[in-house]
Amino acid sequence: MVVIRLTRGGSKKKPFYHLVAADQRCSRDGRYIERLGYFNPSAGGAELKLKFDQERINHWIGNGAQPSDRVKALLKNFAKDQAAAAA
Repeated sequence: MVVIRLTRGGSKKKPFYHLVAADQRCSRDGRYIERLGYFNPSAGGAELKLKFDQERINHWIGNGAQPSDRVKALLKNFAKDQAAAAA
């Protein structure tokens, strides 16, 4: 089964995560199918905290990929922030 999850990068105490589509049997930071975006929890100032390709995420979900709990929360919060910014 394909899952959409986070892989950790960055250095010690400065995490940086990539959103990827991967086979669930692969390890967290192992092989993945496609990189879909990134999440930078320590972003400040003009840096982007979350950037992803919505079209590709919708494609993978439409083909049966399951987002992890954290990815679901990130996407939901991003949609909520976009709606608040538009209003």
